[in-house]
Amino acid sequence: MIEKIKYKKDLYAIIIRSKYRKKKGISFFTPDKLSLQCGFMKHKKNYVIKPHLHQKRSNKVFYTSETLIILKGRIRIDFYNTKKNYLLSKILRAFDIIVLIKGGHGFKILSNCEMIEVKQGPYMFSKDKEKFHMEKIKKLKIK
Repeated sequence: MIEKIKYKKDLYAIIIRSKYRKKKGISFFTPDKLSLQCGFMKHKKNYVIKPHLHQKRSNKVFYTSETLIILKGRIRIDFYNTKKNYLLSKILRAFDIIVLIKGGHGFKILSNCEMIEVKQGPYMFSKDKEKFHMEKIKKLKIK
């Protein structure tokens, strides 16, 4: 259900496959130390989540993380290390979730797709994103 994409000792992404929807209660898929948390909640009718607020505090964020929730279709995600070298590719389908943590990534839409993106803010395109050309990938390492 959970696939960790690692390069050397670094965690680049966490893929949560659609089977997560079978879980009950509250399940977090990301380690507590990550600057972006992702979890799933499934409760029965009349369950109450007590009112609460989140305290103001300062955090240091070293990389902008993002989460994609695939609602419909299929996409291929290509992973790159921090030096822009291609690593591998994965296919995501409806109801899969991916938390992108480090390194580079690119996408190819394989069938009509709908997805939700959640990322840290405030987001400044000129400072938070660097686009680069992918080398021709001769043999895709799709897993």
